[in-house]
Amino acid sequence: MAVVEPVVNEPAAVADLPDERALLIADYHAGIEVGLRYELGVELDSAAETRREHVLSLLDRTDADRLVVLGDLAHRIPEPEGPERKEIADLIAAVTDRVPMTLVTGNHDAGVAAAFADRLDVLPPAGGRIGSEGGPASTSVGVVHGHTWPDPDVLAADVVCLGHEHPQVRLSDAVGGSRIERVWLRGSLHPEAFVDELEATAVDAAGTDPDVVVFPAFNDRSGGTWVNVAGNEFLSPFLPTAIASAEAYLLDGTRLGPYRDV
Repeated sequence: MAVVEPVVNEPAAVADLPDERALLIADYHAGIEVGLRYELGVELDSAAETRREHVLSLLDRTDADRLVVLGDLAHRIPEPEGPERKEIADLIAAVTDRVPMTLVTGNHDAGVAAAFADRLDVLPPAGGRIGSEGGPASTSVGVVHGHTWPDPDVLAADVVCLGHEHPQVRLSDAVGGSRIERVWLRGSLHPEAFVDELEATAVDAAGTDPDVVVFPAFNDRSGGTWVNVAGNEFLSPFLPTAIASAEAYLLDGTRLGPYRDV
């Protein structure tokens, strides 16, 4: 059975697979500072080096054999250029000098795969499975960004991991103060959410309901969906229906309970 466990106090998880140990992150959003300048007129110093060193320290800390990015390695949707392209190039070079790197194509990654095809293993937007190597689904992890409907093969994995949503909760205190925290969403993936789009035969072929893990954004400047606040719409076409019974967890592992009730 494949196991995916968050790294305590980090927006990252480790998947123990039959032949390797993979470090998984989502929504890196390289070059976000450039994007914020153009989009909102917000001026922030680049945290490119800090983000890169954070990833490298996690590879060392977890003794991972591979880095898997669950989409949105880039921030701006066109082909990366300027500081954003440099940040991506520097990250890929630093990581692949140590371990292989897999990118699940996200909605912000239109030009990344082509630009860095010689250094990356790339999965399409519909995702795929890692770790099975032709073996049983129970030895694999399904990976998808989450902005498109997944390949039915993803649903055949024991655990499905996705990003895109940047889940957060707003926590309020008794005197009216509040704070925003990144969270994990974990539970069972409900196959009925996929029947109309993927056809019942494809969903049935996937077998039993897999576990699901919705990753917090690795980039703490990227905002997110307040999953416990009414009126905040989910971004993914199959959420929240597919995770109706999921629970929220803080990065330190604190269980908050069903995300709707936090």
